[in-house]
Amino acid sequence: MKISWLKSSKDKDSFKFFKTMGFNVIEIENLEETDEKINELINNDYKTIFLSNEVAGFSENIMKKYYKNNDIKIIIAPSKK
Repeated sequence: MKISWLKSSKDKDSFKFFKTMGFNVIEIENLEETDEKINELINNDYKTIFLSNEVAGFSENIMKKYYKNNDIKIIIAPSKK
């Protein structure tokens, strides 16, 4: 099972622990491309994707496509602020 974390490239706080441990933490420059990045990860067999709260706000597909999908888990992590 592949897991990834998505955050804004400007976000210096989210998922620091996972990045330090060598996990796949992806930083998105243009948050308007959030859905494209999620689709890319799913096409590469990622089954669990954590999104920072900020990144989740830019996705139109979270509720439309993945909310009731039992194969893909999209988890929104609350911000620390």
